[in-house]
Parts: sequence; structure tokens; C-alpha cells
Amino acid sequence: MDEARIRAEIVEFGRRLYARGLIAANEGNVSVRDGDVLYVTPAGASKGFLEPGMVVKTDLLGHPLEHGGPTTELPMHVAIYRRRPDVRAVVHAHPPTATGFAVAGIPLDRPVVAEAVVVLGRVPVVPYETPGSEELAERIAEAAAESNAVLLASHGATTVGETLSRAWERMETLEQVARVSLVARMLGREDVLPLDAVYRLVGMRAADWMSLTGQ
Repeated sequence: MDEARIRAEIVEFGRRLYARGLIAANEGNVSVRDGDVLYVTPAGASKGFLEPGMVVKTDLLGHPLEHGGPTTELPMHVAIYRRRPDVRAVVHAHPPTATGFAVAGIPLDRPVVAEAVVVLGRVPVVPYETPGSEELAERIAEAAAESNAVLLASHGATTVGETLSRAWERMETLEQVARVSLVARMLGREDVLPLDAVYRLVGMRAADWMSLTGQ
């Protein structure tokens, strides 16, 4: 993909995260992998007000290839890409409702609506470690090896995708599913989809993945 387009995409999706209330202030970070180069959001900047020139290039180990400081949570991105060669984008945010589930230590792994199965799949909670630490990076990467969305205890959420658009879709869907689950629990009843319906939805997800990978 053209570098200018990648930078523009990161700026656009940073603005979307901010506009949707999935991050506040300087929270969150976004990255895209293109070959042996990572494009990542900078440290200490609001993702709602980025400019393309602020996006930082690093190698696959996270070493900067130009001026500017990448996000302090770059180790998480590097670790995920190392574990998931199919992933081309990572989004980390603090969606309020989903983060509430993370704080409570409650995974979003119940098939309450179709989107929870088709778009997200299983969403585990990663135990707390200091943000930006190698320990947290490895915990997230281990969970992301089998999940496309993970909750970070007392921290936030991370989603991955074959494209930045897909990673963003999963983050937005994660927050929506969390809201639905919270309301259902407040109403005193959280029904789940029948098993045969879940199997059909899993089949839809597999077919979607195959179409994206050209298989």
C-alpha cells in the first residue's frame, strides 16, 4: 500500500476513535504493518487531531526509522505482529463500556447477538500488567493468537484485523456488544443464541475470512 495512503488511513481512524468516544485525551494507539515496516501513532498526541506527518515509521522490532517517538505501547503491537502474520493492523482504545467489563474481569464471550459471533468471536480478559511493558505485550499477543479482540484488565481493549478498517470495525462492534450485554444484565436477563444458530454464524465467519484471504 502507498505510504501516503497508510498515513491518511491512520489519521482517519484515529479521528473516528475520538469522535465515537472510544478514546479520550491522548489515549489509544493505532498501527499498520506494510511489509517490513510499521506505521504507528506517536506518543503524547490526541488521535483525534493527528496529521499524516505525525505518524511514525519503525521496523518490525519497533526501532524508529525516522524522527519522532512512537506510542509507548509499541511493544504490544510488535508482539502481536510477531504472533499473527495474518494481521496487518492493530487498534488499541479505551471504549468505556467494554473497559468496564475489563475492569470487572468479565470476558465478552457469550453469543448474545449475531455480531458477537461473526465479527468478534471469543473476547477474553488479559490479566493486568503495566501499560507499555513487555509483560503486558506478551500477555496480549498470547491472547490475540486465538482472538481478534481482547479486553485488558483495568486498562482497555485491543482489536486486530487484516486491514485497519477491519480492526476498527471490531473495536466499534466490541463496544456495541458490551453495551447490549450491560443493558441485558441490568434488565436481569441475558439470553444467548441457540447452539445451532451459533454454528451457522461461525460458518459465516469462516467464509468471510476465506474471502478476505483469497482462499
